[in-house]
Amino acid sequence: MDLNLAAWLVVLLALAAANLPFINERLFGLVTLPSRKPAGERRTKPFPVRLLELIVLYFVVGFIARLLESRIGSVAAQTWEFHAVTGCLFLVLAFPGFVMRYLHKPRR
Repeated sequence: MDLNLAAWLVVLLALAAANLPFINERLFGLVTLPSRKPAGERRTKPFPVRLLELIVLYFVVGFIARLLESRIGSVAAQTWEFHAVTGCLFLVLAFPGFVMRYLHKPRR
């Protein structure tokens, strides 16, 4: 796989994974969470569940990126600075989903 293609693939995968917890109400887009609300009311995931899902997806994307990097060549050393920067980048990529979920007010 080309280095440029792999880099763009990781960026697009990170963008999709960062916004996934805020776009849908299922856990990882697959599992419906149990709710105590009646069937007619809208069910929503609590914020701590969304945050936990975001952290797990960060590590999943990191694992996929590391696999792609190892297939291309040698894997670079990753210290705490690398993880701090990529974690902040993942949070920045999650901002559009957060805005749509919590800050956007629908028109009436």
